[in-house]
Amino acid sequence: MKSFKFILLLLLSSHSFSNSILLKGGIVHSGTGEQAKLQDILIDGDVITNIGNSLIIDANTKVIELNGSPVTPGLISPMSNIGIVEINALDITRDDEPEILKAGFSIYGAFNPHSTGIPWNRSNGLTGSITSPSASSFPLFGLASYFVLDGNLNIKGKKDIAMFGRIGSSSGSRAETLSILESLLELGIQSTNMPLEEVLEMRMADQLELQAQDIAALARLVTSNLPLVLETNRAVDILQALELKKKYDLNLVLSSVEEAPFVIDQLKESNTPVIIDPMDNIPNSFDELGSSLELGKILDQAGIKVMFSTQRSHNYHLMRQGSGNAVAYGMSYESAIRGMTKTVAEIFNLDRRGSIEAGNYADIVVWDSDPLEPSSFPKLVLIEGREQDLSSRSSRLTERYTNKEDKPSSYKH
Repeated sequence: MKSFKFILLLLLSSHSFSNSILLKGGIVHSGTGEQAKLQDILIDGDVITNIGNSLIIDANTKVIELNGSPVTPGLISPMSNIGIVEINALDITRDDEPEILKAGFSIYGAFNPHSTGIPWNRSNGLTGSITSPSASSFPLFGLASYFVLDGNLNIKGKKDIAMFGRIGSSSGSRAETLSILESLLELGIQSTNMPLEEVLEMRMADQLELQAQDIAALARLVTSNLPLVLETNRAVDILQALELKKKYDLNLVLSSVEEAPFVIDQLKESNTPVIIDPMDNIPNSFDELGSSLELGKILDQAGIKVMFSTQRSHNYHLMRQGSGNAVAYGMSYESAIRGMTKTVAEIFNLDRRGSIEAGNYADIVVWDSDPLEPSSFPKLVLIEGREQDLSSRSSRLTERYTNKEDKPSSYKH
């Protein structure tokens, strides 16, 4: 009997030290596409347990009054170099380009959770990143992985969740690029029915100097619904990509797609999601003559799922500025929020991420103003229910050189 009472006391004691949090009275943009509402969010441990009003809470629940501040899910970059590149101009700090591997190149083992770019992006609302190899002259650049940006050395994420590549404007003939890409897909199919050694000895595999890792990645691409993110812009190249999707039953995602409005019906019919940079309306090549600031609106109104990128190296959080620009030119506000959160999680199969819903991880950002305004910043960032440090190298430098009290003279210049 005494032992039972002791166990009961332990249970009651553990309950009294609750690690639950109530975010009270925020304007919640859930990421699902629904209109924002004034709601409370209840978090227990690393999970959202309830969303609503007048929620019943434990006496030990920590209550954070939001007073109408906007709340969104943590933002997720659908393509970046976060964690694998420190300084673009310094090769020794770059782990984004292979020397031997091609389609089978995986960046997962190179991710640095203490990269200087992570605190900077996290303090601007990014809680997750799909980190990908950089572009190369080969049609397929390699495999991207998803990472939780909590800075923990015990890295959280999902390895090799998508293949990245490009057709169209690049070095060499686009006709040859398409031909090689189709040959690679055929090799992937053949590898499912032949010994690896025989596939590697095939003329195309030998000429392209493919390795066992490349063949394995190609097999995944054509058999396991692995997302294939292809950068392309010219309308006819978009159609070529859609033909490849249909022929090989690919899980295709298109990025950039500057001339998508010219083939909007085919794109819609194919049910292919896209990644765009809404700030890009100046053609950089003859592939982008159809560039328009209304691209986000046109895609959104056609019912195409839209995600966002940015050309600003290291500042991937600026996709928020781009999505705001898309809204200014006619895109739905909640579609823009969804495009930085739940749409990314859905397309790349990130379980329990990307939206403020019961059962999901508590990746949440509380903003000081409109989250689509570049002048707005997070007041609170939670990753899996844990409050994140919002300081960064930039904020520490600001503090160092603006707070001059009791500092040596070297700090005052």
